[in-house]
Amino acid sequence: MKYIKYLFVLFIVFSACKEEPKITEKPVKWTAYDESAELTEQAKHEKPRMRFKLLNSKVTDKNTFWNAFEEELSTFGNAKYESLKPLIIEKNIPELQTAIKNNQLTYEELTLFYLYRIRKFESDNSLSLNAITALNPKVIEEARKKDLEKKNAAVNSLFGMPVLLKDNIGAAGMPTTAGAVILKDNYTDDAFITTKIKETGALILGKLNLSEWAYYFCSGCPLGYSAVGGQTLNPYGRKVFETGGSSSGSGVAVAANYAVVAVGTETAGSILSPSSQNSVVGLKPTIGVLSRTGIVPISSTLDTPGPMTKSVIDNAIFLNAMSGEDITDAASVETDKVDLEKITSATLKGKKLGVLKSLLENEIYSATVKKLKAQGAEIIEFDPEGAQLEGFLTLLNIDMKNDLPAYMEAYAKESTTAKTVKDVVAFNLQDTLVRAPYGQQLFEGIVKDSTTLEELAIIKQKLQTASRKMFDAGLDTHNLDAVLSINNYHAAYAAVAKYPCLTVPMGYQESGEPISLTFIGKPFTEHKLLELGFAFEKATKVRKSPENYQ
Repeated sequence: MKYIKYLFVLFIVFSACKEEPKITEKPVKWTAYDESAELTEQAKHEKPRMRFKLLNSKVTDKNTFWNAFEEELSTFGNAKYESLKPLIIEKNIPELQTAIKNNQLTYEELTLFYLYRIRKFESDNSLSLNAITALNPKVIEEARKKDLEKKNAAVNSLFGMPVLLKDNIGAAGMPTTAGAVILKDNYTDDAFITTKIKETGALILGKLNLSEWAYYFCSGCPLGYSAVGGQTLNPYGRKVFETGGSSSGSGVAVAANYAVVAVGTETAGSILSPSSQNSVVGLKPTIGVLSRTGIVPISSTLDTPGPMTKSVIDNAIFLNAMSGEDITDAASVETDKVDLEKITSATLKGKKLGVLKSLLENEIYSATVKKLKAQGAEIIEFDPEGAQLEGFLTLLNIDMKNDLPAYMEAYAKESTTAKTVKDVVAFNLQDTLVRAPYGQQLFEGIVKDSTTLEELAIIKQKLQTASRKMFDAGLDTHNLDAVLSINNYHAAYAAVAKYPCLTVPMGYQESGEPISLTFIGKPFTEHKLLELGFAFEKATKVRKSPENYQ
């Protein structure tokens, strides 16, 4: 009898020690479908740019994004995904790092959560946003390594955080396409900022769709379209609101909680526009604060990458992670890191903010100005003389005519025979329905533009002088901390002035379309803009996640 009892106890102990069998889910697949009915309906849109010719890419199969993760995702499962939602959705970096320090979450789980979420929405043709162009096949393995090193992670650190890059930024192991078919197999080394991001211990989760060639390709075409990625869609109004561009996928992915943070790039509005349209925080820093090496260019005069995030604190953390002098970028300079304690303790009291009289007709802007005043800010209304942007397109044309061949020679020489804008135009003409369905009018304009470098230098100086004079009418005359604009309304002026801009959600129009307040300051005042943005965000707390992507 004792022997039987002993065997029974052994059986109970053995059973308790056995691992529970893992529940596996069937692999989720994306299925191509007939888009004609959707496109017929879309042709009725009041905005011509929203009358799409196609939704999904004709050269990319989305299933290739997550094939590498099928086994892990099948055992991760929906139950696990739902249980982690409260810990991850809409959380900022300090909150995520705290959850990991408290053993509520691991970096591997965080990474799997985003991979599962991306597949969940991007494989569903009624909800897909076409924000992704590639995923890093090694990211789960890399996340596991970060879990072994998590004692090194500070609360205000990017360590272990999954990051998405706009697909004109180099990242080893994934192509850098700028959305163009000719660069579909353009595998390069890491861009300088990608290296800096990795040095912090962050994880490169994948690449993001964009307006092809950073929206300097076709004229009047939809924002957020590329041949490689298809048509990016706005989660706040899918096929209703524009995504903004050209960092369309970056704005959409952050808004839809596809990663912790994303990188965008801007020449004139390409961070500010999609950040505003997707209710996220976007910083266009002063030229030189962040390196452009390894990024497909438009203009070496105006191009800059920048952080796009759900909160101002994340934006500051991410800016610090990417910054650093790059001796291979002629514009790059060494700058001090922004002080996170100063940012989080900042208030609006006593700050002098310039309000543009012409914008006060906008009810949300006007109401926001009153809120700022109630927080103790000193409001100075002024009406600057408008600057002429004569020669702006010429600047972009001649810069790209010279800068793109330099990029091709350095980064794309093994993957494509194209060396110039003219070569790209000729390549696309071989199959315009797939490669350039909306035309390539701007590229054709670049080819035709015969402006000399001497003439270009004069244009650049005139543009900078005129635009700085416009802003300085407020900044200098009234000793302002920043000028307040809406969305990307003054992005082109700030671009040629080389003034930094920070856009922060300020509300939603009656239609539900997001709208943002944009702070514009003097060169190298990113710290001041972030302090103002944090204080404004804290006082208003208007951002909300898109309804169908919660």
